[in-house]
Amino acid sequence: MRRVLKSFTVAPSTFGRSRVREGQPYPLGATWDGLGVNFALFSANATKVELCLFDPEGRRELERIVLPEYTDEVWHGYLPDARPGTVYGYRVHGPYEPRAGHRFNPHKLLLDPYAKHLIGPLRWSDAHFGYRVGAARGDLSFDRRDSAPGMPKCVVIDPAFTWGGDRPPAVPWERTIVYEAHVRGYTMRHPAVPPQHRGSFAGLAVPEVVDYIRALGVTAVELLPVHAFLDDRNLLEKGLRNYWGYNSISFFAPDPRYLGTGKIHEFKEMVARFHEAGIEVILDVVHNHTAEGNELGPTLSFKGIDNASYYRLAPDPRYYINDTGTGNTVNLSHPRVLQMVTDSLRYWVTEMHVDGFRFDLATILGREPHGFDQGGGFLDSCRQDPVLSRVKLIAEPWDCGPGGYQVGGFPPGWAEWNDKFRDTVRAYWKGDEGKLPELATRMTASADLFNRRGRRPWASVNFVTAHDGFTLADLVSYNDKHNLANGENNRDGHSHNISWNHGVEGPTDDPDVKALRQRQMRNLLATLLLSQGTPMLLAGDEFARSQDGNNNAYCQDNPTGWIDWEAVDEDGHELIAFVRRVVALRQSHPLLRRGRFLTGTMKADREVKDVTWITPAGTEKTTEQWQDPMARCLGMLLDGRAQATGVRRAPSDATLLLIVNAHHDVVPFTLPEVIGGSQWLRLLDTAEPDRLGVAMDRNGDEIAVTGRSLLLFELMPDRRSESALKAAAKAARDAAAPVE
Repeated sequence: MRRVLKSFTVAPSTFGRSRVREGQPYPLGATWDGLGVNFALFSANATKVELCLFDPEGRRELERIVLPEYTDEVWHGYLPDARPGTVYGYRVHGPYEPRAGHRFNPHKLLLDPYAKHLIGPLRWSDAHFGYRVGAARGDLSFDRRDSAPGMPKCVVIDPAFTWGGDRPPAVPWERTIVYEAHVRGYTMRHPAVPPQHRGSFAGLAVPEVVDYIRALGVTAVELLPVHAFLDDRNLLEKGLRNYWGYNSISFFAPDPRYLGTGKIHEFKEMVARFHEAGIEVILDVVHNHTAEGNELGPTLSFKGIDNASYYRLAPDPRYYINDTGTGNTVNLSHPRVLQMVTDSLRYWVTEMHVDGFRFDLATILGREPHGFDQGGGFLDSCRQDPVLSRVKLIAEPWDCGPGGYQVGGFPPGWAEWNDKFRDTVRAYWKGDEGKLPELATRMTASADLFNRRGRRPWASVNFVTAHDGFTLADLVSYNDKHNLANGENNRDGHSHNISWNHGVEGPTDDPDVKALRQRQMRNLLATLLLSQGTPMLLAGDEFARSQDGNNNAYCQDNPTGWIDWEAVDEDGHELIAFVRRVVALRQSHPLLRRGRFLTGTMKADREVKDVTWITPAGTEKTTEQWQDPMARCLGMLLDGRAQATGVRRAPSDATLLLIVNAHHDVVPFTLPEVIGGSQWLRLLDTAEPDRLGVAMDRNGDEIAVTGRSLLLFELMPDRRSESALKAAAKAARDAAAPVE
């Protein structure tokens, strides 16, 4: 023991002279009460827990204190002289028996699962592994090297923060438009962000950044993972980083690299700035796995605290169930692990004021030992929790485990990423055959998936692009992925991108190809923003940001993954203006963001359909016509009269006609004759994006719909009363009735 102490330059007499008291087994973590700090750590299988205190920089171990009490499987103690800023970690004793699922090794310094703040980087070495790397017995061997010199350390925090008048924007789901962004990538090259704030929460809080996002019209910023995460050792050896952050090691602490000054108040200030602008903050969270990997991974926290409790183990408990594809799976079937995850979520809502979460590989969170269960412990916990049930919960409803694809399978209260929308819209505008029937379903919030148990259209989170995959510009510029920079010989990333380069792979100076790509981007964006459901826009798509064909930039913490704001050209500024207009159209027309599913059935009291599908001939589409695989042009008539609640139709219940044409050539389209108006105002035309609110066409007119374009019309009401319109409708029906 004296040799270990000497290596830390700590006097032996400092050990065992602590002022520790028994403390309380709750709350878990390190809690400052104004007089001292209570330390509490869950471990069902440990035999002893040592609290290790360090100097303020986390470089020198000062003292080890055995937590004196063990209550309800929680080790705890109270230090009356500890204060915020105290730097600490744990060493946990117990059996090292991998074949029994136990991997205790007190030579490894461990992070507190409830730590609210971390300092210092992880400096990789073989000492981070509980076994001797390279040993013949592999993970059955035991390593006695101390990992503390290369480990991050935990810091006790004072949670006090003056929020002032901060209030959650509480944007209704029906009005929500999500904007997916990366803290570092969004700010690293922004000219308005001071150099010292680039790549940080403080950079996102810069007024010019907030004002730009607000001007787009989006209502929520969804941030890629901000929980403390690690860079994989193999990536660092290749000169790369775990840029996206899907490699969490702490569920309470923000990642230190996003804290410019090292103070967690930067995150709170950022949230307050967005709230002041009416914008919600949603966090992408990774509770399905951790950075500790499989049996050959490092021992950094959970694995050394209680491996058998924190992770799902295989029938041979030496190995891990790997439903994530990353080596391990967090065991949310264990009550204490479930408590940790829900405590984390509540912390981010109550203390950090976030407005919701997007759950990575969320099927895992609903999977019990018997399989995915809508009534699983985690899903039930969220549904009944007085805090979590009131924020936005978004699932990525798939993983690589058994029964892993669960789109539409989550319970009420949840929204879900809808990849069927993504794939269908991409395929349709690419020109694939036979896509109209499914396109109609996806544009009306995928009722086949979500219209059950009282769920609403907003449950379908529609997207065309996301962080994972091609950007919008690359989707229309590349047939194939170009991921060589990732160091995996282009084997990583999806190969089925449903993309089209329009004749040239990558950048081109051909004006015709460039013009068609621009129109196709407008088509994809307009389809996304004008469809029923909750739209999600990838940051940078609004000005055609490219990653040079890399569809898996998870390790590209460099200009490939960063947004280059100063490179936005004239076409990019025009596309931004287009996005703003379409967002404004969506928000100003309730029919484009209905709270109920469209059915296409006749409203008995008004004898009108909420949605009617129109052929280019101006007639309602028949069953036989739906089966035509060559059809690529379709009209979607949203009749405002179906929404009326009184005698007089509210102005917001305008009748709209959306026309999509994926055919390569012009299609003649006869505007349907709809009661309630005689002229159609052209609100949007992706072939002529600057010609808005000018063109007027009459009922029954034949218009030329440009190849590969989208149009939106609003029916201009005439001056006749509602009763006169009903009388005219009845007369029309009588005239069409067969003679007996």
